[in-house]
Amino acid sequence: MTRSATVANKRSSPILLIAGITLVAVALVVAVIAAKPGADSSASASRASLPAPTAAAAPRPAQLLTARESQFDFGSISMAAGKVSHRFWFRNEGSNPLSIQRIYTSCMCTTATFVKGMRKIGSYGMPGHGGPLPDVNESLAPGEAAYVDVVFDPAAHGPSGLGRTERVVTIERAGGERLQFDFVANVTP
Repeated sequence: MTRSATVANKRSSPILLIAGITLVAVALVVAVIAAKPGADSSASASRASLPAPTAAAAPRPAQLLTARESQFDFGSISMAAGKVSHRFWFRNEGSNPLSIQRIYTSCMCTTATFVKGMRKIGSYGMPGHGGPLPDVNESLAPGEAAYVDVVFDPAAHGPSGLGRTERVVTIERAGGERLQFDFVANVTP
């Protein structure tokens, strides 16, 4: 009795396995790169006034605060639906610790909470409203990341606040250098 089924060559199985693993690894790398927040070219057009990294071979500056993204668009949001929020991540890419001195917003309709590790530090708003803003006085070690949770209340200005709205959240380090996060929204009733 003879068999009519074809048996695969045993030598080709490891080659196919290696090729398959390689293909999956490449696909994962591409997916991770594509999924990184701020990986598009519009995020690289940051309004950050802090020094940008130069050449890969150059030594790291002593202090360098960088952001994953510096701009966010909420799109169309309704006053009736209530507040919206967005998280802006940043990191100390320098070789020395740096100090975050102040955080403030461009309008009283926006607040920002500094979060480092599991600690929420303050709720910061617009300077001049409700007294002086408290100093943050938190340091970031080299390579350490933190974020600000930004909350925007589209109903804060009532009917006069309808339409395109642009706001800014500023992180100021010791020495006065600033990192800015911008957001826009189209406010509807």
